Amino acid sequence: MKLHFLDRSCLGNTSFSTKVNEMPFFLKIWHYHPELELVLVLESEGTRFIGDNIEKFEPGEVILIGENLPHMWLNDEAYFKENSKLLARGISVHFKKNYLGTTFFSTPEMSHLLELFNRARFGIKFLGVDEEMIQEIQEMAKLEGFEKSVKFLMILDKLANHKDYRYLASQGYVNSFKINENETLDKVYAYIFKNFNKSITLQNVADVAHMNTSAFSRFFKRVNSKTFSQYISEIRIGYACKLLIERKYNIAEICYESGFNNISNFNRKFKLIMKCTPSVYVKKHLE
Repeated sequence: MKLHFLDRSCLGNTSFSTKVNEMPFFLKIWHYHPELELVLVLESEGTRFIGDNIEKFEPGEVILIGENLPHMWLNDEAYFKENSKLLARGISVHFKKNYLGTTFFSTPEMSHLLELFNRARFGIKFLGVDEEMIQEIQEMAKLEGFEKSVKFLMILDKLANHKDYRYLASQGYVNSFKINENETLDKVYAYIFKNFNKSITLQNVADVAHMNTSAFSRFFKRVNSKTFSQYISEIRIGYACKLLIERKYNIAEICYESGFNNISNFNRKFKLIMKCTPSVYVKKHLE
């Protein structure tokens, strides 16, 4: 999964860009850009990649992505079938942190928005978003000029004060990911995301980094604040959670689909990371 830079700079006489997407499937590219991005999914399902976070996505989710944070919305296989009539619909807003000037968000009245932008470096998923917020984002996309700018500020204000949210990318990933500053890490993460559910060893990834295993192990732990094996386990369990929610496979099948070699190890790792068993996790999402 090669990382791509996408030019999302605003075009025309506007300080930020709003796009209403309606297509057979979302852009299938692992990418980044210097603009922050607010995303509302209206219709579509699949797997969302943000930094080192992998989760299922569904309609109604609202995500704020920080500057240069790699991401991708990958639709389920059904969307790519030749005769598929499924649609991927959503709204994306791209804007710079200083899109209203270098000092606007530094004022006391706007400091909470600047804090929101800074928090977005991890990627934020807003939980329990009501229909009113979804409608406001849709209405904003139809406006122009001053009215659109004011509406967007009101939306950002509500998001900044929204108490129920969750960060997506890990502290270690965000701290270690520096665009154009560490090409080695770029290649390492790309290799891991492509192969995490296969047989993948420390030696495999050390070879990608052109380092011996001992040096790479120390390097990886220093930048991610966790060992390579812990990191892989968390990625695999995150993917397993996505499969459990989809309910297309039983737990034993998900164990192997996620890259684990035996069910006992899978159950042990799952409980350690998620604080519950896979079966309990499924029940929670059926409530």
